[in-house]
Amino acid sequence: MGITRDSRHKRSATGARRAYYRKKRAFELGRQAANTRIGAKRIHTVRVRGGNLKHRALRLESGNFAWGSEHITAKTRVLGVVYNASNNELVRTNTLVKGCIVQVDATPFRQAYEKHYGQPVTTKRRAAGQGAAEANADEAKLSNNVTRKLENRRKEGKLDSLVEQQFGAGRLYAAVSSRPGQSGRCDGYILEGKELEFYVRRLKASKGKQ
Repeated sequence: MGITRDSRHKRSATGARRAYYRKKRAFELGRQAANTRIGAKRIHTVRVRGGNLKHRALRLESGNFAWGSEHITAKTRVLGVVYNASNNELVRTNTLVKGCIVQVDATPFRQAYEKHYGQPVTTKRRAAGQGAAEANADEAKLSNNVTRKLENRRKEGKLDSLVEQQFGAGRLYAAVSSRPGQSGRCDGYILEGKELEFYVRRLKASKGKQ
């Protein structure tokens, strides 16, 4: 039997078996799950109802992720799936679905932050003077107006301590908000604040059980 989404073959709420008076219809069909994995981009187009097209991502390795508090969106590599509320098997197999928590490469966000604020993203990098040589060289070329602007940004800019720790490791936790099997994209947002705290707790709890 193929994958169907009809309810005619199901029993009624009272348990009675329904009379089967017609064959399957195309509008009741279901399709195989995409099971999108991490790898070189491979997307199939699927012709669907109304002559429309869906983009079934079978393999993806990057996506657009938004860093909400800093108003930064960047294309970055997806490194791995770390948590899925619905199924641990999807974590083990690195399957990309909507709502899963992934680790992404922090480099594009670090570069954008350092360009915007004119200083290294972590206190450790600042103390070590990493990126200071480039910053000093750039600041030598800057006008007084731009220098003042950067100083004001530094006063106002406040980085979440958990996010700062992740920048130290070069990986950020992010949530996938697109549907890779429907849109062919793996887009999402960087976790921060209460949501990040929640998922860090969940990850620690799941590691403790192993």
